[in-house]
Amino acid sequence: MRARGLERIRLMSKIIAVLGPTNTGKTHYAIERMLGYRSGVMGFPLRLLAKEVYDKVVKARGALNVALVTGEERIVPPKPKYWICTVEAMPQDIGAEFVAIDEIQLCADPERGHIFTDRMLHTRGVHETVFLGAHTMRGVIAALIEDVEFLDRRRLSQLTYDGSRKISRLKPRSAIVGFSVDNVYATAELLRRLKGGAAVVMGALSPRTRNAQVEMYQNGEVDYLVATDAIGMGLNLDLNHVAFSALSKFDGRKMRDLAPNELAQIAGRAGRGMSDGTFGVTGDAPSLDEGMAQAIMEHRFTPIQRINWRSHDLNFATVDALLASLDVAPTHERLVKAREADDARTLRFAAEDDEVFARASDVASIRLLWDVCRIPDFRSISPSEHVQLISQIYNFLHEDGAIPNDWLARQIDRLDRPDGDIDAISKRLAYIRTWTYVAQRRGWVKDEGHWRAEAQSVEDRLSDVLHTRLTQRFVDRRTSVLLRRLNQKEALLANVDDKGDVTVEGEFVGRLEGFRFRPDQNASGQEAKTLKTASLQALVPHFHLRADKFYNAPDTEIDFTDQGGLMWGTDAVGKIVASEDPYRPRVMAFVDDLAGQDVVDKVQRRLQHFIDRKIAAAFEPLLTMKNDETLTGLARGFAFQLFENFGVIRRQDVADDVKALDQDARGLLRKHGVRFGQFTIFLPLVLKPAPTRMRVLLSSLAQGLDDFIAPPPAGVVTVPSTSFAGPKADTMSGYRIAGERAIRVDMLERLADLLRAQDTRAGFEANADMLSITGTTLEQFADLMQGLGYSAEKDERAKVKAAPASDTAVEAENVPDAAPSQEAGSEADAQTADTPTADTPTADTPTADTPTEDVPAEETQPDQDAAPQSATEVAAAAAPEMEVFYTFRWGRRPEPRQERRTTGDKPRGKPHAKGGQNAKGPKGKAKRPQAARPPKPEKKIDPDNPFAAALMGLSQKK
Repeated sequence: MRARGLERIRLMSKIIAVLGPTNTGKTHYAIERMLGYRSGVMGFPLRLLAKEVYDKVVKARGALNVALVTGEERIVPPKPKYWICTVEAMPQDIGAEFVAIDEIQLCADPERGHIFTDRMLHTRGVHETVFLGAHTMRGVIAALIEDVEFLDRRRLSQLTYDGSRKISRLKPRSAIVGFSVDNVYATAELLRRLKGGAAVVMGALSPRTRNAQVEMYQNGEVDYLVATDAIGMGLNLDLNHVAFSALSKFDGRKMRDLAPNELAQIAGRAGRGMSDGTFGVTGDAPSLDEGMAQAIMEHRFTPIQRINWRSHDLNFATVDALLASLDVAPTHERLVKAREADDARTLRFAAEDDEVFARASDVASIRLLWDVCRIPDFRSISPSEHVQLISQIYNFLHEDGAIPNDWLARQIDRLDRPDGDIDAISKRLAYIRTWTYVAQRRGWVKDEGHWRAEAQSVEDRLSDVLHTRLTQRFVDRRTSVLLRRLNQKEALLANVDDKGDVTVEGEFVGRLEGFRFRPDQNASGQEAKTLKTASLQALVPHFHLRADKFYNAPDTEIDFTDQGGLMWGTDAVGKIVASEDPYRPRVMAFVDDLAGQDVVDKVQRRLQHFIDRKIAAAFEPLLTMKNDETLTGLARGFAFQLFENFGVIRRQDVADDVKALDQDARGLLRKHGVRFGQFTIFLPLVLKPAPTRMRVLLSSLAQGLDDFIAPPPAGVVTVPSTSFAGPKADTMSGYRIAGERAIRVDMLERLADLLRAQDTRAGFEANADMLSITGTTLEQFADLMQGLGYSAEKDERAKVKAAPASDTAVEAENVPDAAPSQEAGSEADAQTADTPTADTPTADTPTADTPTEDVPAEETQPDQDAAPQSATEVAAAAAPEMEVFYTFRWGRRPEPRQERRTTGDKPRGKPHAKGGQNAKGPKGKAKRPQAARPPKPEKKIDPDNPFAAALMGLSQKK
């Protein structure tokens, strides 16, 4: 006994305390020492670490010689020599030659410290016992245990403080440590967007999930690891840097700051073997003060003065006696009574249940109750629910000696579901750990092998699903692969399919549209930048191949849009931009910069060739006329005006120039196809759809419009006037605005030819030819005529019915002409003239000339069952059918002066009816007699003059 009555254990075994910081090889030393004996037991703080060491020992000695025992997993061959366990699951009485306890400094942990203290004080190997831990435990071990040999281990590499860094600037092979699930998930999500993703390691993960995540990191699939402080417990990872995203944690009761030695335990994971490591902070974590950072780098920490303790000698006489023995205080100054642990609290609450308390009536039943209460609360729902589950299990065991198979099957089956998100799968995985723990307890279930395998199988399936969910949420393999290849400066292999889809290193990254790369739309922010950078580098050879293909492509594969875009198939490859010469616009190629200047030049040359040939083909008549050297004087000047206006000019805009042209000049221009119309002077060939589309485009470029004029649909005679916005939009489109509609200029001239034959003073009606030419209804034609300067008087009259089909041709000639149809003149309208209607008698229909006696009486008598008609109905039936007609005359109500100037729709001069010109001058006054002058040479009559036919007749009469 030492001071205060602590009994020391004196054995013949050697006790060694191997103390030092992380990365000193302590665990490796213990494994080598254990394998030198015929049997051994090693206790670790985490099942994850135990599983890692188990795999190493199995590799060295074979699976038949190694057992793995944790709370939820039990792999025990028939005669194992070496036992790898969690500290809580270490066997006590197997007489192993070697015993080792790792992370012995956890004796000071508020939650589990009393368990580590108990193993340190009471668990010994027959020949050797080894404690592995930090230097801070030296004083406590020396005070509590005699004859301890201390071995100091120095760190194999340097650990340096690197300050604060943004997550986006963390170097690869870094771990970001947080102390809550929310913090870990948020950091992993950010790394997915910035760096392609991260592996996630938490103590709550099953070994299978943790191993899969670590393997993903170790294999280089991701360059970052996000973890809780679980990585500080001996997990060997290939880390260069550890960054703390927080410096405080919830210890189960309150938030507290981490001590320097706790930070050092985690930071020490950086650097492996002889490789140096760094540590720092990131995110919202404050920078470490200089003193703390220096202490971590030099491994100088305040020694642990006291460790947590709970009595090893328990009294199972009664439940109250057991609770009292758990509440005993220590007698040594280096020991402090541990706060009430979860198992003791569960026992106290369970004992309040009358049935449980009644069953716990002897030592065996109390021992059983204590064992059941030690089931960890993996679910962490609430203490009351955990106690309820504990009570139910205890009642089963006490009454039947085992948990019923059907009840246990229901508990496991309801958890065997792969649906849900990460949180749902994590909860099920936590729940199944309860049943894997229960199945490992000897004698608690019937057919232990079956239920262990069943519970482990469900845990494995959930672990795999959780790994998949974590990977799907926090890892973007595409960005990760591309970043890694970029950092390693490796050549990237790209492939482009027929649809333009681009894959780099087998990962879809976007589409190649022409010569521009469009990253995957699902990528955003830093991820999109990474995709574009990596993809463009890989696509450089493809750009050159595509440029060669484009340069040799026929013009039929290239086209231009109404807004000046240049298309290669469905891909935009450039646009047309204005230049000083309207007939020689420039082109701008759409090519990504990384494709290279050679690709840009080749694409631009091909586009320029295309647009030059298109313009030359569309305006060949204009270009030929412009280059005709036989045109001189006024004819050449007028040809130049036509050329400047792309072959279409309003006559009113060049009225004086037209008047100045003599017949010879006009004849020269007509040879080039120029038509001198009443409203427009144009070349009919340039009114075709292709030249019109090009004219509208070049005109929009020349005017510097932001929104180009939209070309009219091909083959349409009239369109709404709202289709044209901007100056000269209707003229450049080959139309003239007249009222609410605009009419194509060539059809307008044909209409003008028809109007010349009408008496515009007395008035006339529209005929079928006029409606057919304009393709309008009668109402639309009336609006069109008013837009051209005519008045339209609307009236109604009785509709003249068509003559009976039996009438002779002579009778048909005596019938007045039918009023023009209100619908647009068309072939369909012409066909209906020969079709019998309700108003057209046929051979089978009685007429006024048909004797009534030839008609059977029953056919002439009214229907007896028919209802009598009212007077209004009789009058309506007897009233003649009415039709609407318009009378058109030259002249309209004067428009405001400003509007006439703006629209310019009123033609110069006044159309005249047959019989020559008006004898009166302006305002109806008689013309003054003129003095005799020498006769002027007679001018040739212009056949395009509106009055050419009348003048020709007068000249012939003379």
